[in-house]
Amino acid sequence: MAAEGKLLLVPKVIIRKKLDYDRSEYLNHYLLTYMQGVELRAGSELVYLLKSGEPRVTKKSIKRKYGSNKQAIARLTREHPEALEEYRAQKRAHIQAPLTHDDFFIENLGQMPDFENLVSAIRAVSPGRDSADDYHRAVEKLLTALFYPGLTIPQIEYPIHDGRKRIDIAYTNVAQRGFFGWIANHYPSAMIFVECKNYAGDPANPELDQLSGRFSPRRGRVGLLVCRTIHNKDTMIARCRDAANDDRGFIVALDDDDLDTLTQQLRDMQEFRLLREQFERLIN
Repeated sequence: MAAEGKLLLVPKVIIRKKLDYDRSEYLNHYLLTYMQGVELRAGSELVYLLKSGEPRVTKKSIKRKYGSNKQAIARLTREHPEALEEYRAQKRAHIQAPLTHDDFFIENLGQMPDFENLVSAIRAVSPGRDSADDYHRAVEKLLTALFYPGLTIPQIEYPIHDGRKRIDIAYTNVAQRGFFGWIANHYPSAMIFVECKNYAGDPANPELDQLSGRFSPRRGRVGLLVCRTIHNKDTMIARCRDAANDDRGFIVALDDDDLDTLTQQLRDMQEFRLLREQFERLIN
């Protein structure tokens, strides 16, 4: 309970500056436009001719005939549901993008993520099994901030197969543009999966097989393998390409240095160029 009353918490990704559906927009740009066609086809008393002989009906005359208050809008919509269906279809085709970190900061609704500290927190974790959980959670904090708003609703230890298997981190991919938007348009990626390996050495085929074994056409077939260091980058890329060529999904492997690079690219307005380059090496 907040000082002013009950406090409702909502995910950042659903917050918008204005409502998607607007009564005035619907009335003036859809319902009245539809009614103009109705009156023209009926040859009603609202029809007049231009000098060119073209018949015309004004929206003002329709408002005078039917009204423009809530009751009038509801009545006309019941009689002509096609207007509302067209409005809904347009809204589905042009969804408002979620607010970005910058938007929240400008509106004084939140602070910008401190990416330097988030990366430092990852590097501060000692490699090894005993610190695996600390590493897992530190990676989640960075990736959640880094990939927002394209990837959202992070779920740690996401269960699949009735809980018989778990995925370290699962994100819902709602990206409309950028790298993850492009991925969504070309590959099954409703969800993006992340496996975290707090090893001192390079992950190998068993770790890649573990992640690819979590993929499915419905959940998604794109994931990130995040680890402390990759000494032999070419060998890791080759292993990930083998998985892609064998139709076992698409895995991008990232180490601590790569995570630092991604944060720098975001600051430099390069929008995860490293991810694009790594993914291109899987498919070319």
